[in-house]
Amino acid sequence: MKGTTHLAIGLTIGAAAAAYYPFTIMNAAAYVTVAGISALSADLDGPSLISSSISKFSKLLYGIIQAGGWLLLGTIIYLYVYDHYFNGYLTIIAASLILTGLVVNQGIIRNSLVSLLGTVLIYAGFIFHLYWLIGFGAFIVCAPWFKHRGMTHTIWAVIAWTAIGYGLEQYLAIDGIMRVAFLGYFSHLLADTLTPNGVKWLYPIVKKSFKL
Repeated sequence: MKGTTHLAIGLTIGAAAAAYYPFTIMNAAAYVTVAGISALSADLDGPSLISSSISKFSKLLYGIIQAGGWLLLGTIIYLYVYDHYFNGYLTIIAASLILTGLVVNQGIIRNSLVSLLGTVLIYAGFIFHLYWLIGFGAFIVCAPWFKHRGMTHTIWAVIAWTAIGYGLEQYLAIDGIMRVAFLGYFSHLLADTLTPNGVKWLYPIVKKSFKL
């Protein structure tokens, strides 16, 4: 299912929570934000709406690595042919860039950038003693490396995300944040269950896809 659909469902959940719980602008913004992010986060295991900007940047970075390596190699050859000048360090750098471009694809770059963001969040969590932020960061670090519709699309991920939501609720002191986080994430899996590929809710214990 498209990311925009998941986001629409999440925002609807957030809006419903804002109407159900005592209303303030800050609380409403928190419900909508948490629900929207929760509804999209399961798709961090692949290119998605939530990581589209990172995916675009990874493509740019991939192109820079490729172009930089070949351009530097061309410069080295030019200097050697016309000036008989050879620099071993530049040659190693050029070779490293070219090999990186050949071995590392855009997906790995995207995954690494997402994981880097998660690492920063983990560090911030340790600095400010925010365990929910550590858990959120750990989720972001691990999610990109899972197979699409794998571990992030399971009941275990829902439980983990709900625990993160509980910590966030305690931190913000806003009733209902945990429920909104749960419903947002759960809605993503439920919506994907309505697609032909379905969802492996109990993976890896049960590898069967459940679909309606």
